[in-house]
Amino acid sequence: MRHGYRTSQIILHWLIACLLPVQYLTGSSIERTHHAVHMGVQPSSADVLQHLVHNYVGMAVGGLMVLRLFLRIMQPPSGGASSTGTELLAKALHVCFYGAIIVQAALGFFASYLTFSVAPLHVIGSKMILTMVAIHFAAAAWHTLIKRDGTIDRMILPRNDQPATRIFK
Repeated sequence: MRHGYRTSQIILHWLIACLLPVQYLTGSSIERTHHAVHMGVQPSSADVLQHLVHNYVGMAVGGLMVLRLFLRIMQPPSGGASSTGTELLAKALHVCFYGAIIVQAALGFFASYLTFSVAPLHVIGSKMILTMVAIHFAAAAWHTLIKRDGTIDRMILPRNDQPATRIFK
């Protein structure tokens, strides 16, 4: 029996994880682009490109996260019902990730194409997501390096319906 997440969910997880840094690396170009326009100056082509990348990757991340949420609802990860405090905190963090990233993508779309007035909320959202990513990384490190309980195996592509080999034994 396959443990943890399905292959499609794992691929979406890592795809989103790879796209989120793009958002943080290109986000500052938006302020520079808008500032240049307000000053009557032509924004740099690099900033315009980064602005476009930020917008389109943000929409992609939002769409992928909606798809991931749909798959999680339709095909929940296998494993027993958990009720310990840390397991409940982990579930809460994951629910917050889904909500925050989907709302963040929507706010970015609204800020770019409908009204810039929601941009401050988009900035706050980016800081919240960054904080959640740091907590997520710390938890993954704790499970992998200290507890050595194989939790990280759930997000590594399984082979032949078997859990992936542990990275650190």
